[in-house]
Amino acid sequence: GRPAVPPAPSPLRIVLVESIPEGVTYGDNGTLSPSTFEAWLKLLRDARSTVDIASFYWTLRNEDTHTQDPSAGQGEDVLAELLKVAGRGIALRIAVNPPSSHQPSGDLQVLEESGAQIRKVNLPRLTSGVLHTKFWIVDQAHVYLGSANMDWRALTQVKELGVAVYNCSCLARDLGKVFEAYWALGLPNATIPSPWPANYSTSYNRETPLELRLNGTEAGAYFSSAPAALCAAGRTEDLQALLGVIDAAQRSVCVAVMSYLPTMEFSHPKRFWPVIDDHLRRAVYERGVRVRLLVGCWKHSKACMFPFLRSLAAMQDNRTRYSVEVRLFVVPANETQAKIPYARVNHNKYMVTDEVAYIGTSNWSGDYFLHTAGSALVVNQSGVAAGDQATVRRQLQAIFDRDWDSRYSQPLRSLDWSEDPCGTH
Repeated sequence: GRPAVPPAPSPLRIVLVESIPEGVTYGDNGTLSPSTFEAWLKLLRDARSTVDIASFYWTLRNEDTHTQDPSAGQGEDVLAELLKVAGRGIALRIAVNPPSSHQPSGDLQVLEESGAQIRKVNLPRLTSGVLHTKFWIVDQAHVYLGSANMDWRALTQVKELGVAVYNCSCLARDLGKVFEAYWALGLPNATIPSPWPANYSTSYNRETPLELRLNGTEAGAYFSSAPAALCAAGRTEDLQALLGVIDAAQRSVCVAVMSYLPTMEFSHPKRFWPVIDDHLRRAVYERGVRVRLLVGCWKHSKACMFPFLRSLAAMQDNRTRYSVEVRLFVVPANETQAKIPYARVNHNKYMVTDEVAYIGTSNWSGDYFLHTAGSALVVNQSGVAAGDQATVRRQLQAIFDRDWDSRYSQPLRSLDWSEDPCGTH
């Protein structure tokens, strides 16, 4: 008989995925991305050998949140699919922040009983932060990274943005090194090695990204990680990645993030931390970059965030040509939705410039970059001609513009601050 022809390798694909909360609608021409739920189910159903998940906490079922909301069905489907994965003999490993009293661990218990390996990474002890990152690696070939927690609300009640990368073992194995670092730190009495052993190091970073063709266009990509203590040799620290993206922008910087505070958000005594803020102001002042900031607005927003946002927006006045705009994105809620705890917010954590897409897992305040474990995918497609295929950067820009121009976004200047527009406590 003739020799069997090996199957052609599946093409590398990168897809932006979103969760749009129930009840949020855009006009007919609004950009629509595949859902986080679809991407997660696809990753689980296609899994053949391994699934590694780095996560903050787990609440995929109604009972985890003491709710009876029908929209928890998608989260419950994901949990059921994860239980099947373990049953199919696929190695499922979960690195998670140590659960606390208000972060139940019922899901993890069920998964562990079905054969999943779970390690609680005691970052509070190791870095005085938390494991806040959110990413999946499947078969050392496919990746999800983004703002969505392992939470049913992240599929139907919270606005999320992430990226799914299919059939890219270079990127998947590289993110795998970050996962292995968490996994090692999840052992009892672990300490952070300094330096990290060579097998954790990477050659993909801000200086030398992985060069690849993404959806048919040339690109450079790498994963950054935070905090510095968790970065092995060659790994770009997340803060340096983020600042590098701002500093390289020539025309435009658009940021969509749930919270933006030039402070150490969780430190006592209070500490001012203007690192990111300074780079944004410098871009506006020195290079004439147009900066747009789209910030989440909900009852858990910190009151001190708004004076800082107003200060940034105040750079733009009638006499200067500086262009800085700040808008708040409000996810509306009906009576039932308003009762769901910690829901109905724009939880995005990304930035898009004229050259680069940056998709992260961190809010923009000091603790997230200095103490808390987070990660980001940075994709540079600056070499791509204007008329070329839809690059990741262009797709991300389209999502930003859709939200910026939507009825859910309100200019900071137009709001009546005596009325507490976000209903903050």
